[in-house]
Amino acid sequence: MSLILYQFPTAFGLPNASPFCMKVETYLRMAGIAYVSRYGMYQLRAPKRKLPYIDDGGRVVADSHLIIDYLKSAYGDKLDAALTPAQRAKGTALLRLLEDSLYWALLYARWIDERGWPLTRPAFFGSLPAMLRWFVPSMARRSLARQLDAQGIGRHEPEEIFNIGAADIAALSLLLGDEPYFLGAEPSSVDAAAYAFLANILDVPLETPLLDAARSHANLAPYCGRMRARYYA
Repeated sequence: MSLILYQFPTAFGLPNASPFCMKVETYLRMAGIAYVSRYGMYQLRAPKRKLPYIDDGGRVVADSHLIIDYLKSAYGDKLDAALTPAQRAKGTALLRLLEDSLYWALLYARWIDERGWPLTRPAFFGSLPAMLRWFVPSMARRSLARQLDAQGIGRHEPEEIFNIGAADIAALSLLLGDEPYFLGAEPSSVDAAAYAFLANILDVPLETPLLDAARSHANLAPYCGRMRARYYA
């Protein structure tokens, strides 16, 4: 029986509009692990009430980071085995930048900023029954606003939030440099996350300052193109 990946429904023409779901699916493709995707709002069934999670023959693992750790131990570390300690440290720093900083600016751009919300609402909730479409999107938006406020970034002015995101994107561009992948000539597991986050900015039709920032760096769109051609052709 194939490994099952539970993730949100697709949106914006991406493999997944959740960077964390897309990160796991990209890793599975990079590592050559057979899987089947199940798309839906599975949060209430998920072990940690968050997506993604996997079911590997009865072994259920949640959280994208823990999923990839499990996959490495169960199927072999095909992508990172040859990395040096310095490369591993750089990869850890990259993940923190993506998932603990840029993520929150991306959430704000989609769910709170008035340029993003008119496209986010139908992309995520357009398939709901008419009655649910009246109140579920607003409830979800308020919940995200509370999370942004609790994290801290939601207490800033819009320009300040986007400046934080733009600085993260500039750092990513400098860290990538002229290399084809973030840790050198060959892809590693950190590229699964980097591609998922950058594609969720560059390949989504939300005209926000984050997209402007990403477009201003000449190496980021070609990087996404390489990853897309190699793993999603």
